[in-house]
Amino acid sequence: MKAFLIDRYAKGGALRLGESPAPELRENDVMLQVHAASVNLLDAKIRDGEFRLILPYRLPLILGNDVAGVVIEVGSKVRRFKPGDEVYARPSQNRIGTFAELIAISEADIAMKPKNTTMEEAASVPLVSLTAWQALVEQADLKRGQKVLIHAGSGGVGTIAIQLAKHIGAHVATTTSTANVALVKSLGADVVIDYKKDDFEKVLQGYDVVLNSLGKDTLEKSLRVLKPGGKLISISGPPDPEFARKNGYGWLLQQVMRLLSASIRRKSNRHGVSYSFLFMTANGNQLEQITSLIETGAIRPIIDRVFPFEDTNEALAYVETGRAKGKVVIAVK
Repeated sequence: MKAFLIDRYAKGGALRLGESPAPELRENDVMLQVHAASVNLLDAKIRDGEFRLILPYRLPLILGNDVAGVVIEVGSKVRRFKPGDEVYARPSQNRIGTFAELIAISEADIAMKPKNTTMEEAASVPLVSLTAWQALVEQADLKRGQKVLIHAGSGGVGTIAIQLAKHIGAHVATTTSTANVALVKSLGADVVIDYKKDDFEKVLQGYDVVLNSLGKDTLEKSLRVLKPGGKLISISGPPDPEFARKNGYGWLLQQVMRLLSASIRRKSNRHGVSYSFLFMTANGNQLEQITSLIETGAIRPIIDRVFPFEDTNEALAYVETGRAKGKVVIAVK
């Protein structure tokens, strides 16, 4: 099968289009013919080697963390899916590889594709929607009437997180650039901070939750908009000891992550708020709930551009510019 691979970690390196063996189908797996895959900044970070410490992949590696496609074969113990089903998924982190014609994924990580979406729209959803769900529903336990600040509202995670938070009934503030103010308002944002004109920490106060996807400066400024007891959740790091413990990392890695997050945890304590790092995980059951929200219109996928499969490197480069509104997708079939 054709696939885009990396042979070694290299910052900014090009992916190689080559032939790769068809994936092994295990007894609990579903084999998909890939129709579309979306491109995430995570793909660039894996290529650059940023996650070598916590995700020790065997090279060469097929990249890609989101998929929509058609089931062509199922393992002997699969009961929920059959050949011909249209499905979508975020594969588990140790079995990525959606930039390819075929992929085998655990049945537990898959959900039926929303009936009201194209393959390209469906492929744009899993990673960012699961990130938003696990941050706002699981970690933050966001409630109706609470106030949440979602940074980078026009990005992949931001566009979904705004809609999910509004569905829950929260008051939503977001940061974005001048060009994207109308977009985030259309998604339901109550307060929009144009970061080119205003400093969010001087405008916002008394928030229950902040979802951060930006750098260290934004992370630390976010502490000042939270009320005592508030929650600062970051998907861009630094990883904390709880994350290391949950993932079963050894003592040494736990100490490394303790050191990496020591400063922000200390400052959080000083402000009377909590800090946690989120690295989302595959979850077919949660994706089924997201499917329902898409089919009822509570959430709609936002796609910036669709690239042909052979232009996967160009798609990844476009994502790295940080200018995409919503998601970037590659059409594989």
